Amino acid sequence: MEFLQVDSFELIGISVLTSNDPGKAEVDIPALWERFFAEDIINKIPNRTDSSIYCVYTDYESDHTQPYRVLLACAVSTIDEIPDGMLAHRINKGRFHKFTAKGDMKDNIIYNKWLNIWESGLDRTFQSDYELYNERSQDRSNAEVDIFIGIK
Repeated sequence: MEFLQVDSFELIGISVLTSNDPGKAEVDIPALWERFFAEDIINKIPNRTDSSIYCVYTDYESDHTQPYRVLLACAVSTIDEIPDGMLAHRINKGRFHKFTAKGDMKDNIIYNKWLNIWESGLDRTFQSDYELYNERSQDRSNAEVDIFIGIK
């Protein structure tokens, strides 16, 4: 567990509206990932700053028990050019609590870490939370994924 001050940055990607109601997020989010890779979205995002993928949780109606938007995206140097079917999002400067999920992706390490986050009692902003998939998450059997939770 670690508290960080994060500077603002912009992303472009694809999204879906979902919720944590039974049968929603567990279907919608994997389908979004499948589309991201099947349509080679990463290579259609202009002005990418690197090859990291961000899974952003935003546009919360209230908190994690209500509908929200999931965005699979890449950080970009500018949002002047947004391809059709994609959207831009800004992670605003702020305080974040960083968690790291480690282990085999097939063991639901991300979901299990989110269960801990939901029960943590953090004073969350519910503006933008995100997972960072980079070179440390390439080996799916021994992955490390950082999860950043916006806090007040």
